Amino acid sequence: MIAVVAAMREELAAVLAAAQESGSGHVEAETVAGRRFLRTEIAGRDVVLTLSGIGKVAAAATAALLCERADAVLMVGTAGGLGAGVEPGDVVVARELLQHDVDARPLAPRWVMPDWSVERLLADARLTAALEAAADDVVARRPGGVARRHAGLVVSGDLFVATADASARLRADLPDVLAVEMEGAALAQVCIEAGVPFGVARTVSDRADAAAHGDFRAFLTDVAAPYAHDLVLATLARL
Repeated sequence: MIAVVAAMREELAAVLAAAQESGSGHVEAETVAGRRFLRTEIAGRDVVLTLSGIGKVAAAATAALLCERADAVLMVGTAGGLGAGVEPGDVVVARELLQHDVDARPLAPRWVMPDWSVERLLADARLTAALEAAADDVVARRPGGVARRHAGLVVSGDLFVATADASARLRADLPDVLAVEMEGAALAQVCIEAGVPFGVARTVSDRADAAAHGDFRAFLTDVAAPYAHDLVLATLARL
């Protein structure tokens, strides 16, 4: 069983549409702790779909429930681009994740949770390779041929990064950062503790600056949701 998690309803609806197109169309719903889990089939694979909601607490709570129901977890969603050349419409696949708002010094080094020995959480190599190959296919079909796939560090925190100063601070602190969002590293921590493989892919909606206040809903509907649909289909076909 593979779990597919989205932070936004539009993205989850697009993934559910993929199930209706490529599977039996049969969906079993279960609600646990306020979260609705949809069991179905995509590309010949048994999957459970759910909405994480926004933020690290929501993502961690969802991941904890999924780790009891699935053998692997895939998260799709949007992010703000930070790295050089990471532009709206690109896809970033997380090879490693970090919580940029964690600072427990002097109990632990910056970005390290107490009782943990690492700051960067590594995504599963097999799932990440499948996501990267799927993302290559997805961006290649983007009109104009200008979208790109990136892979590397994605950071998460419980704040919406939407100023040039905040983005510049993250780039200064973490020169290899590619993108910033609000869920992935929390999901990663729970999955690692539970021993469940995970992968994270994000569609870049903005450059995490003042322009991030633009028409996000239009981007979500026109770009991010179709990307989620195509990424999940292409990834599951490779597993």
